[in-house]
Amino acid sequence: MINGAETLIQGTTVARPGSVKGSFMGVAVITGLALLVVFVAPFVLDTYSVNVLIRSLLYAAVALTVDILWGYLGILTFGQSAFFAAGAYAAGLVFTHIGFSPGNVVLALAGGIGAAILMASVVSVLAFWHGATALYASVLSLVLPIVVTQLLFSGGTFTGSSSGLSGFETFDISIEAWFWIAGTFLVLLTAATWIYVQSDAGRLLVAIRDNEQRCRYLGLDTSRMKSRVFLASAAVGAVAGFLYAGYTVVVAPELAGYAFGTELVIWTALGGRGTLLGPVFGTILIDYESAQLQGDYPFVWKLVIGIVFVAVIVALPRGLFPIFADAARWARSKLGLARPASRTTATLVQKSRDPSARPEAGAYPALQVNGVAKHFGSLSVLTDINFSAYAGELVSLVGPNGAGKTTLMKCIADGSERSAGSIMINGHDIDRFTPDKCVHLGVGRKFQTANIFETLTVAECLQVARARLDHLSFWSRSPVVALPEPALHVIRATGLDADLATPAKLLSHGKKQALELAMVLALEPRVILLDEPTAGLTKPERTLIGSILTELARRDGLCVLLVEHDLDFVREISSRVIVLHQGHIVLDGSVDEVVNSELVAAVYAGSGHAQSAEAAL
Repeated sequence: MINGAETLIQGTTVARPGSVKGSFMGVAVITGLALLVVFVAPFVLDTYSVNVLIRSLLYAAVALTVDILWGYLGILTFGQSAFFAAGAYAAGLVFTHIGFSPGNVVLALAGGIGAAILMASVVSVLAFWHGATALYASVLSLVLPIVVTQLLFSGGTFTGSSSGLSGFETFDISIEAWFWIAGTFLVLLTAATWIYVQSDAGRLLVAIRDNEQRCRYLGLDTSRMKSRVFLASAAVGAVAGFLYAGYTVVVAPELAGYAFGTELVIWTALGGRGTLLGPVFGTILIDYESAQLQGDYPFVWKLVIGIVFVAVIVALPRGLFPIFADAARWARSKLGLARPASRTTATLVQKSRDPSARPEAGAYPALQVNGVAKHFGSLSVLTDINFSAYAGELVSLVGPNGAGKTTLMKCIADGSERSAGSIMINGHDIDRFTPDKCVHLGVGRKFQTANIFETLTVAECLQVARARLDHLSFWSRSPVVALPEPALHVIRATGLDADLATPAKLLSHGKKQALELAMVLALEPRVILLDEPTAGLTKPERTLIGSILTELARRDGLCVLLVEHDLDFVREISSRVIVLHQGHIVLDGSVDEVVNSELVAAVYAGSGHAQSAEAAL
C-alpha cells in the first residue's frame, strides 16, 4: 500500500525532465551562474550600456509575464504596460506628494501592486467568465492601456498630465547597485517561473491553452485559474515598474500606453513565446539595440525593428530562441557531447475505493431528467424530455441525425445549456451550474471526437484529469500517476500503459478515444455521458470498448448514458434504449421492446415504409 490509500499496479519508464533533486540542482547551478554574470557585468561594461541594460532587465521581467500568459496560457495580452505603469506611478506619486522615507517606500510598493491587482481583477471578471473566448481578454487588455493613459492625462498636476512626474527623491544608490537589483530580480523571477511551468501544476497552464473545454469538463475552474495567473503577472509588472521609477526618477503616460504593451508582445514573439528564456533574451537584446539605433538612426529605427519583426514572424514563427536551441542541440550531438535524456520511472498506482461508496444498482436514480427543453429562438431542439437512469444501467440514446441526442448530453453536463426543466444528478439539482461544478456532482462527459491535450504526454493527460482530486506540486514533477481501477482497466486493456511517455497527438485514433475515456474515469464519476465512443474505431476496438462499458455498469455500478449510431453495438451492450425523434422521446424501453416496435421502424425509415425494427436495429 502507498499512503494507505493506493495500491501499486505497475511501473513504466517514462521520459521526464529528470529527478526532482536533479532538476533543482540544474536550475540552481544555472541561476548561480546567471547571478555571477549580473555581478560581474557592471565592471566590464561601460556606463552607458549599464544604464540602458537596467531598463532592459526590468522590461524583460514584464515580457516574461507576457510569455506566461500568451505562450503557456494562450492569452494574448497587450495590457501588461498598464500594470507596469501602476507600479511606476505609485512610486512617483508617493515620492512626489508625500515624500521619500522607508515607510513611504513600502506604501508606494504596496499601492502599486494593489492598483495593478485591482485593474487585473476587473479585467478578469470581464474576460474570463464562463463561455468567454480568448478574444475577450485580448480586446480588454488592448483597451486597458488606453483607459489608464487617459486617466493619467486627466490627472492634471497630480499625475503631471502628459509631462508625467520627474525629479522626485528616490533611493541614493549607485548605478552598479541598480544593475544588481534589476538583474537579481530578473534572474530569480525567471528561475522561479521556470520551476513552476515545469512542475505538475504548471502543466495545467498548457492544458488550458491546448483545450480549455476539456479542462472544464474535468472539473477544473479555468476562469479562476486564469484569473490567478493574470493577477500574479500584474503584481510582477507592478514591481518592475516600481523599480523602474526608483531608478529613472521619471514616470510618463507612455509607460501605460498600448504602444509599449504591443512592444512587449513583439519582443516575446521575436524571442520565442512559450520558451521563457527567449522573451527574456529577446527583450534585453532588442531594447538595448533599439537604444543604439535610436541614437544612430533617430527617424527609422522603429521601421527597422518592424521589418525584423515581420521577417521573423513569416520565416521563423517560433521565434529566434528555438532556432538557437535546436542548433546548440545539433552541435552537441555532432561533437558527441549530447547526454541521453534523463529518465525516471512513472508508476501507475490504483486509488483504493471504499466498498461502501459503491452505488447499489437500482437503488436510486443516478440521473433524473424532468421536462427538459432546449430551443434556439423559435427553433425547438428538445421538448419535454423525461426519463430516469439508475446506477448499474447502461442506457443508450438512439435516433436519426438531428434528433437532439448530443444536445441532451450538453444539457446534462452543463446546467446553463437547457432552456427549461430540471436535471438531478445523484439527488442534486444541477441548477445552472457550469460544467466544472457538474463534474463535482459526479458527471463525466466524453465527446464524440477525442477531446484530449495534444501537446501533453499520455501520463500528463491522466495527471491533469486527476487535478481536481489530487494536489499537484508547484515545484516538482511527480513520477506517480494515481488512478481509480476503472481508468487503469481501460489503460491496460487498450495498451496505453506502454505509451505513457508518448505525446497524445501521436496516438492512433482508437487510443485517443481510449485515453479520453480513461481521463473521464479518472474523475471517479457516478454518471458517464458517452457521445459515440466507437466512432471511427475498428471492429475489434468496438468490441473491446463494448466490454469495458458493460463492466463499468455491471461491475463498478456506474450509470452510463450512451449516444451511438452503431445499432448492432447498442443491441449487444445496452440494458435500456431511449429513442429520440425530432426532439421528443418516442420510446423508452428494453432492447427487445425497441426491436419489436413498429414506431421505431417508421422513425428509422423516415416515413411509413414497411421496414422492420429488426432491420433498423
